Amino acid sequence: MLSLERVGKTYPNGVRALESVSLEVEPGEIVAVIGGSGCGKSTLLRAISGLDTPTQGRVVLDGAPVTRPHEKIGVIFQEPRLLPWLSVADNVGFGIEDRPKRERAERIGFALERVGLTDKAKVWPRELSGGQAQRVAIARALVPRPEVLLLDEPFSALDAFTRVDLQEHLLALWADARPTLIHVTHDVEEAIVLADRVVVMRPQPGRIADEIAIDLPRPRDRQSAAFDFAKRRVLAALDRSLDRQVTVDDRETRAAAGQAMWW
Repeated sequence: MLSLERVGKTYPNGVRALESVSLEVEPGEIVAVIGGSGCGKSTLLRAISGLDTPTQGRVVLDGAPVTRPHEKIGVIFQEPRLLPWLSVADNVGFGIEDRPKRERAERIGFALERVGLTDKAKVWPRELSGGQAQRVAIARALVPRPEVLLLDEPFSALDAFTRVDLQEHLLALWADARPTLIHVTHDVEEAIVLADRVVVMRPQPGRIADEIAIDLPRPRDRQSAAFDFAKRRVLAALDRSLDRQVTVDDRETRAAAGQAMWW
């Protein structure tokens, strides 16, 4: 279980990036975090990963506070950040060098097969397209079998066709071990394709404005009425998150109305 207990972050210059963020994420759950610029999405991921320390509250994984980078928590960044002096296979296996040779080879081979890059095992990162490099980054992050995987807009720099392809590869790899995923994105459709729950953030300071369950079977049909309905609910919540005059009671009333909105 991953728990955020009233997490806040105030930087030395006085900027409040996060305020009282509380969230519980079940093992194996996929949560998408979405919101406007300045709502603290990346700061939240850094706090969960242990790369940054909250100034208020705490992050707890399996009952223990996370205060530094954690072996059970992996991260995928917007850029693949592959090591140019290692082959694709060695990049994928970088985090499991301590495993027996046969096990390591099997894990690498399986991951490359899952992301459709078996034929690229021996090539160098410079020989890959942007989408292929990000597939390698996904495989590398999941090969050590983390309990929690954090994704900081890993598909945002890619074209629409490649993003869709990578979303499917990510879900295929996730399905094998079902780690907890926390996925930050600006793409509403991507959030609905991937997530069991969408958390909408309100900016300045960043805090949770709404949570929307996405109760759709996988694989999800992007053309279905149910998918479109979920998308409209998230868009309505995003609109409300930018209305700073909304009170808590009014927000809850309008959230209920937004669930039935069809525009």
